[in-house]
Amino acid sequence: MTLSARALMDHLVSFPTISTESNLKLIEFVEEYLNSQGIETQRVPNSDGTKAAVYAHVGPQIDGGVVLSGHTDVVPVEGQNWTSDPFAVTERQGRLYGRGTCDMKGFDALAIWAMCHANKQELKRPLQIALSYDEEIGCTGAPPMIEHMIAMGMPRADTVIVGEPSMMKVVTGHKGGIGYHMHFRGFEVHSSLLHTGVSAIMMAAKLIEWANQVNAQNAAKPVAKVDSDFVPPYTTLHVGTINGGTAHNITAKDCHFDLTFRVVPGESITLWRARFLEKVAELDAQMKAIHPDAGITAEELFQLPGLAPEKDGKAESLARQLSGANGQEVVSYGTEAGHFQARGYSAAVCGPGNIAQAHQADEYISVDQFAQGEAFMKALVERLTV
Repeated sequence: MTLSARALMDHLVSFPTISTESNLKLIEFVEEYLNSQGIETQRVPNSDGTKAAVYAHVGPQIDGGVVLSGHTDVVPVEGQNWTSDPFAVTERQGRLYGRGTCDMKGFDALAIWAMCHANKQELKRPLQIALSYDEEIGCTGAPPMIEHMIAMGMPRADTVIVGEPSMMKVVTGHKGGIGYHMHFRGFEVHSSLLHTGVSAIMMAAKLIEWANQVNAQNAAKPVAKVDSDFVPPYTTLHVGTINGGTAHNITAKDCHFDLTFRVVPGESITLWRARFLEKVAELDAQMKAIHPDAGITAEELFQLPGLAPEKDGKAESLARQLSGANGQEVVSYGTEAGHFQARGYSAAVCGPGNIAQAHQADEYISVDQFAQGEAFMKALVERLTV
């Protein structure tokens, strides 16, 4: 039985594929459904087999096709005040509510539908789908999937449309990023003897204050032309959560937090990494000077290439022709488009829904935006037949 795009979204949203959990049940559903439609799939498991990506190809076995790229993971719902079941699509007043309807199982459903529709046509160029895992924790599932697509000899597409919610506008640039998990190890003493111990929290505060100072410096310096369309038009550093310490009168033995960078295309991630690690080494030396067991561990969690606007880019041109969007759009969040571009694909972002709804309680995509996404897919398949 062939399912509608809306029915496919209902199925996808029903799987609680929060990034901390497995996505295998969703992947199994996608594989079984595509296989039932005569489409062969390829699974790419992660290192411990708890998650997987999946990709597929329809049409002639030639290069020059189009990849529809999406991710299968979603952010948590704990602590959010939902008015309906987050893992069931609920329609109210022209909106489709549910975790992932906007970011980005709505697009995934449309892409799966497009693959099945395309498989029934006489395509002159192929259509491919690539669904990853762990996008929400740093786009870490995309690189092994892309490498697998290349290594397995699947016909090389020349165009990638990443369907992150953009209100069907064509996004041609986004910031890159790096992220670190920080572990400050202190030396516990009674706080009345503070000078003989090392407080992991107070030393961590020095690095966080350094991040604040860097943000202020970046905001004050002249803006490079290549970065001028971004909001804000400079690299930013951020700490979202922090945990440490055992009591108010003990110097903290441990402090943990994640520190992330959003790097504008005009600056080098490599240079920012070097500058950051130099500061970490400076603070580590200060801690060890008081006690040799103290110190800092900086574990790199991800590295995300930025998406740079392409001159005469095939992805941009195709997305504009299909959507009718003509504005110049860049965004400050990251997507898997940067990874595809880094491996030589022409890439652009274009998908239904508003990014402002992503990650929110009562996340939704409007019925109209979903319909626009479906019209985009129909036009894409028709384009591949001529």
